[in-house]
Amino acid sequence: MRGYGLCAAGGEAVITFDRVTKIYRPLFKRPVVAVKDFTLEISPGEILGLAGPNGAGKSTLIGLILGYHRPTAGRVSIRGSLPREYVQRNGIGYLSELVAIPPAWTLRGALMRYALLSGLGDREAKRRVDDVIERLALVEHRDKRVKELSKGTEQRLGLAQAILRDEAILILDEPTHGLDPVWTQRFRELVRELRAPHRVMLIASHNLDELERVADRVAIIDRGSLRRMVDLRSMNGDGASLAYRILVAEGEQIVASVFPAALQVAPHEFETRVASVRALNEGLAALIARGAAVRGVSPAYSSLERQFRDVVGEEVA
Repeated sequence: MRGYGLCAAGGEAVITFDRVTKIYRPLFKRPVVAVKDFTLEISPGEILGLAGPNGAGKSTLIGLILGYHRPTAGRVSIRGSLPREYVQRNGIGYLSELVAIPPAWTLRGALMRYALLSGLGDREAKRRVDDVIERLALVEHRDKRVKELSKGTEQRLGLAQAILRDEAILILDEPTHGLDPVWTQRFRELVRELRAPHRVMLIASHNLDELERVADRVAIIDRGSLRRMVDLRSMNGDGASLAYRILVAEGEQIVASVFPAALQVAPHEFETRVASVRALNEGLAALIARGAAVRGVSPAYSSLERQFRDVVGEEVA
């Protein structure tokens, strides 16, 4: 049976959750089911968004990928290996939700330490550190101590360490937290630059607008379960046709002659796919020219935020 989380087009899955359940069993307290019967596959080249209310299980899922936790049931694998084995052998780029770097370290000194700890040689470490400092526009801050940095600059430092080794798997937890509008826009550009056929990126965020702009698919989770998989490529028409609903006051019989693929979904209302926004406008002009009265046009797919509200409830969106 096909489920929400099956692999998007792009080849054999890189990260696989196969019916994973994770239960925490604290002493003297009731067990907590953090993830329940969770199945998901992430393809090479894919950017997957992870959305859900607080306590939905996002942090546990990330911990399972990183090998910090072991599933209570089911299996998590990365290219066929257990997560801890993969991480020890290959590494994963990771930005945690809370950037915690010793405040007495300088910005460049912190990056050098991370580079050397990750196994880079001295010369390569220096080259890559200088590269990410320039890429994240941190040159003027390179000799400042971490405690002297603003929240936004510290967040950029966290991003710099995450991409330091140019890993094939990149996990970013709330990456735009603390960034100003200019750097939020720059983050989108950075994601586009980092996209590669061999790389998987997982971005967990409460910022649904941001996920809608950068992700290919978004997994909406609640109470540890995958509730809906939203394919943004279909919604945004990236490599796919666009779906619209057309409402007419008069001329229902004309719609099919202009939009042959149109399907009537309600009285006076049709759903159709078009190759582009220009094709939609040309079709609407033809409808009106032939005597139809068009009352309204809207995307057939709701926005990510509306789907999120539909899944987890108005009060938590």
